[in-house]
Amino acid sequence: MLLNTQVGATKSGNTAQPPLRSGTLGDAIVSELHGRFYEQCFQGNLFSNGVTATALTANTITLTATTTPILGVWNPHSSTANLVLSQAGLSVFANNLTSGAGPGTFVWASSINNAAITTGNAPWSRKTLSQNGSQAKGMSFVALTGLTNNLVIMEGADFGTPSGLTYTTLVSTQLMPPFENVQNFDGSLIVPPGGVLALLNTTSSTTFSVSGRLLWEEVAI
Repeated sequence: MLLNTQVGATKSGNTAQPPLRSGTLGDAIVSELHGRFYEQCFQGNLFSNGVTATALTANTITLTATTTPILGVWNPHSSTANLVLSQAGLSVFANNLTSGAGPGTFVWASSINNAAITTGNAPWSRKTLSQNGSQAKGMSFVALTGLTNNLVIMEGADFGTPSGLTYTTLVSTQLMPPFENVQNFDGSLIVPPGGVLALLNTTSSTTFSVSGRLLWEEVAI
């Protein structure tokens, strides 16, 4: 079946049914009414978890139940939804310029088939601004107590880093700008029931702090 479209602009009232628009080659012309996350946010399916101005520790580089992810989320084994990652953001800044090591590169790590984690907190609903409605548990700077299977590093994160260099020559009057980054997943990564996703750094550091968030959509299975 062929659809007839109109080439060029149309102007209609709110109650009209405007024709589909196309270019001269039959290519569809569409416009964006709202922001790209609006629909799922309005439907109550968009959630987030994050952290503000928290110093890195030795446990943000480990892969066991004592790990405290910089950003993390657990989809309980009993969940009836997939966590579909939309976006992550991270800001890294020095809290001590005169000594210590940088955090190294940032990586995403995962674990599956976890039903016994006893920690975590309620994510934020991006629609109601309340901590309810999500089937997930936020694990940002929360120990993965009860983790069934150790984390496995998947890949590097799209976040800039001050590297693993030591900072012993900087003085207190020198400034180091923060490293601020956003990684857009746009649905390209799913945390299934029982799954854990964690952002880790790779060099033990206590002289840098982070702020950030994970943003995901919960889609019924």
